Amino acid sequence: MRELPSPRHRRAAARVLAALCLLAPCQALLWVPWYAKEEPALAGIPFFYTYQLIWVPLTVALMAVAHLLLRYGSRRDDGHGSS
Repeated sequence: MRELPSPRHRRAAARVLAALCLLAPCQALLWVPWYAKEEPALAGIPFFYTYQLIWVPLTVALMAVAHLLLRYGSRRDDGHGSS
């Protein structure tokens, strides 16, 4: 039978996933040569600006995921082990 990971390992995994969620927008927006172009334009707006504007709601979603991982990952561990 396979053992479940310990609460300590689950918290560490949640922290790593949360860090990746927070680092993704930073990495995507700091790599400017990848999106520093005018074409394709969306409604007359160059790709440079469109790309940055698309990352605003994506960043909010990733921050919410990171928050939930850190908040509920530790809550689940608090009540799980006590009997």
